[in-house]
Amino acid sequence: MLTITVVTRGKYGERAILTIEEKTDFVVTRISVPETLPEFIEDTKPYTENTIIASSSPPDLVIIFALHPDLTPAFAACAAESGAGAVIVSGSDTAELRKIAERYRIHIHADEICCSLRLCGDQVIDEFASVLGRPRFRIAVADGVIRDVRVIRGSPCGASWWAASQLIGTPVADAPGRAGLLVQQYPCRAVRGTRGGIHRSAELHKKAVEEALADANI
Repeated sequence: MLTITVVTRGKYGERAILTIEEKTDFVVTRISVPETLPEFIEDTKPYTENTIIASSSPPDLVIIFALHPDLTPAFAACAAESGAGAVIVSGSDTAELRKIAERYRIHIHADEICCSLRLCGDQVIDEFASVLGRPRFRIAVADGVIRDVRVIRGSPCGASWWAASQLIGTPVADAPGRAGLLVQQYPCRAVRGTRGGIHRSAELHKKAVEEALADANI
């Protein structure tokens, strides 16, 4: 059973905590940073010290939603130094994060959307990604209509489960495109108005439905 600490900032990270609590048996704790932060933070220790990440018993996995160019690597470094097993960062992969990963030999997955996570060979990441990450469905069909959708692995924001519930009764031909549309309607925090972000998440869910239908020999 994984122990997970989620660094939240305002609304960011809240849905991940809720999904972990509802969909897994992992033990999750939080560290909250202020929603409003200065653009530049020279001393990050007041935010990272005296937290569970910096303790003698760090969590297996740290998920960082700090969304700040100084705090994100500071929390990642703190996790690595304390002996956490792996780190997931909501945000761009940076040279600084790669240096931390190389220095401490820790796996750091960084991406703007959490539903891109997949099995990678790292024990901690793989245990987490067996349940949460890149969507995977099992679909039952009768008379050309979706009758049941089981989420094998879903987005940490919860969008996969919501989309699955809304696909029941959908004609098979319409299901992949509808899955992508549903994810875009879900109040996910992913960036909108770009080619990435929520549109990439929608494409991943669309592909997952297509793969599930192929497995069902449709």
